[in-house]
Amino acid sequence: MADSSRGGLWTPANIVTLVRVALLPLWLLLAELSPAIRGDAALVSPWVVLVVYVLISLTDKLDGHLARSRGEITTFGKFLDPIADKLAVLVALCYLLEVHLVSPWVLLIVLSREFLVSGLRMVVASHGVVVAASNLGKWKTATTMIALCGLLGLLCVTDGPVHFALWWISYVMLAVACVLTAWSGIDYAVKSWNLMSEESDGR
Repeated sequence: MADSSRGGLWTPANIVTLVRVALLPLWLLLAELSPAIRGDAALVSPWVVLVVYVLISLTDKLDGHLARSRGEITTFGKFLDPIADKLAVLVALCYLLEVHLVSPWVLLIVLSREFLVSGLRMVVASHGVVVAASNLGKWKTATTMIALCGLLGLLCVTDGPVHFALWWISYVMLAVACVLTAWSGIDYAVKSWNLMSEESDGR
């Protein structure tokens, strides 16, 4: 079994996660200075916005690989990594909502799932039980990131075959991501149902 304390708090994986969190305000600033918001007065190319977000997305895989390969899975990393993932998704969704590329329903689905799972985790933790994570969460995050990168790419290309293909791919991936988001929330609720029932029976 890997020594989770090896390397202390400032492990390479944790540093990568912290960099991902720190990049998000910078990315949002760049996005707000892009043509999608400022039009002809734009100060930042949409390609810069896309490339920086792709880098942010890729660091999610990098920090996980570093933590596992180096045997440095820390409590701080377990706490911060999912928060960084959620922030990366929510910040991008808010921006895409602002530029009218996603529906408020997408944001509602994502937020509802996160509130539901966070609440259930608190209830489960109060019973000293750990609900095993499923692969649904990983697929949800991956498809969501791909969809968001694709939608940001739409701001980089003009009308034409590439734009049309990217449009279809991005929205299909976004639809799949929404389904997986809802499914993973329901899956977690089902796994936690027995503890929820015990809680309600004791009242």
